[in-house]
Amino acid sequence: MTKLRANLFVVVLSALAILTIGGLALAGNVVIKGSTTVLPIAQKAAEEFMKLHPNVSISVSGGGSGNGMKALIDGSTDIADASRFIKDKEIKLAIANGVFPVAHRVALDCVVPVVHPSNSLSNITMAQLKDIYTGKVTNWSQLGGPDKKIVVISRDTSSGTYEVWEKKVLKGAKVTPKALLQASNGAVAQAVAKNKYAIGYIGIGYVSSAVKALKVNNITASAATARNGSYPVSRPLFMFTNGWPTGDTLDFINFVISPAGQKIAEEEGYVPLY
Repeated sequence: MTKLRANLFVVVLSALAILTIGGLALAGNVVIKGSTTVLPIAQKAAEEFMKLHPNVSISVSGGGSGNGMKALIDGSTDIADASRFIKDKEIKLAIANGVFPVAHRVALDCVVPVVHPSNSLSNITMAQLKDIYTGKVTNWSQLGGPDKKIVVISRDTSSGTYEVWEKKVLKGAKVTPKALLQASNGAVAQAVAKNKYAIGYIGIGYVSSAVKALKVNNITASAATARNGSYPVSRPLFMFTNGWPTGDTLDFINFVISPAGQKIAEEEGYVPLY
């Protein structure tokens, strides 16, 4: 190879390397894991964000708030979706691992008890919900319904929705061991929709005609009752990052809390922040 050809070969390789590195720099990647309650907001927001920013790739998956926090702590996600606030023990684990969680509130939510559409019940009290989920009340006849056993559907312990339910409804008591545990809001809704004698609880964004939403203490779950706190099982929804976000992660979170992102939250059935 002549000296001229060799020099040209080096120039071509250098140009290809620059193009490759530039392409990598332009193509951002954001990983989001966690709450199945926040999942619909994150998925739709990611779709719209990627339309506006074609060079950014965002992957979104569920698994529960607890799993999202674990992923943030071990560095396998950029954003942890959570339907409850971070726990003290998670903060300690994070700091020990060099991770400093920052909370970003992205929407409001109501955790809604649901039954089969054929169920005549329309209202339930917090005390009745506690009695059902701790196993004290086991038959619909005890609530004025048919003489049929109540099929209790609950979330698993990695769920932020379960933890909110445990805190606000069960007041720290444990759910009955007879409860059928489900891994997501969608799974709970599906289980209740298929069983005339079941009861479950889901985020307001998952309420549909396939299930019947119950009032709690005669208060309907809605945007107004979530915002003013009158609905007994209302809560904020979060996205957590390691420190204050930068780059594509910051741009995405800013998009979620922008008017366009909050419109998405509302369209997905949740309560926008404003």
